[in-house]
Amino acid sequence: MIEQKHTIIEIPVSDLLKKTEEYHTKGHRLVQIGCTNLGDRYEVNYTFTKSWDFESLRLTVNDGDVIPSISGTYWGGAFIYENEIHDLFGLSVTDINVDFQGHLFETKIPAPFKNPPKVTKVPKGGDA
Repeated sequence: MIEQKHTIIEIPVSDLLKKTEEYHTKGHRLVQIGCTNLGDRYEVNYTFTKSWDFESLRLTVNDGDVIPSISGTYWGGAFIYENEIHDLFGLSVTDINVDFQGHLFETKIPAPFKNPPKVTKVPKGGDA
């Protein structure tokens, strides 16, 4: 069995492009970009790998903060994740190589993960 490590490095938004370039130069590939709503702020994780070790750059941003796109370095997949973060969370990502201008996902509620709607739990065995 191969042992895997996963290191998480918290960085300010201002370091994102520099750190991303460093990973690219060292031959890391982009695995994913994920966003989580923490209530009063957002956590955005950029995960890279080389061999079997994973490293994530973690940003903590507030509503209204601007995140620079890493699609200039990781063109192949970053633009999809970044458009998703914009459309579902309402976060501003600048200079995306392929920018869908808020139309990657057409949702009934704009930025549904920004202020998720309240869900009514259906009683067991019954209709709502």
